[in-house]
Amino acid sequence: MTFTCEYCKKTFARETSLAVHACEPKRRRLARDEAGVRMGFQAYIRFYETMQGSAKNKTHDDFCDSSYYRAFVKFGNYCVNTNVIAPERFMAWLLKNQKKIDHWCSDSIYTEYLIEYLRVEAVADALARAIEHSMRWAEETGNPSHDWMRYGNTNALCYAVTAGRISPWVIYNSESGQKFLTELSTEQVAMVWPYIDSDAWQRKFSNYPADQEYVKDILKKAGW
Repeated sequence: MTFTCEYCKKTFARETSLAVHACEPKRRRLARDEAGVRMGFQAYIRFYETMQGSAKNKTHDDFCDSSYYRAFVKFGNYCVNTNVIAPERFMAWLLKNQKKIDHWCSDSIYTEYLIEYLRVEAVADALARAIEHSMRWAEETGNPSHDWMRYGNTNALCYAVTAGRISPWVIYNSESGQKFLTELSTEQVAMVWPYIDSDAWQRKFSNYPADQEYVKDILKKAGW
């Protein structure tokens, strides 16, 4: 009597040998619930929807057997580990701009997307993200969350700007945001400038005055 792997069809004389056997097809299917794999599968489906007009016949088994499996899972893990903002929008952006899949995990590509996305995202999303991260800082330090940009570590705050956690909507429309800007060194200004380019954002505020007043009011009442 022999025992056959249902994934790769290899046969074994002992059932225990089959139990410990870990071929690539089996590993891929057992990993289906990992966050990066789930994200990779979403990207795989979006890829076929965009490139071929439909992915209705594509299954998870098709994904596991695809020659692009590793590339999509690598992208999924990148999204999870980088905390990519609006990953589905990122996928759509990559496909719309015909970025090669080999470059999907490039920090420079993500930066290009992020700078563009931050200028068009909904105001409510920008506010919610800043408030969420300020609350994490408050839990870690014991300080009020509205003091994040007043007393937070400047280097850490600059990183938060480049990660999209603090939007120019918040920086330019709050007293604490203005204070943060005045305390930056030349090097720090250069680091965050692509994300907060004042010329581009002043045009944005001019085009959406009601949104700007809404943000100012919310942040003022919240103590920012």
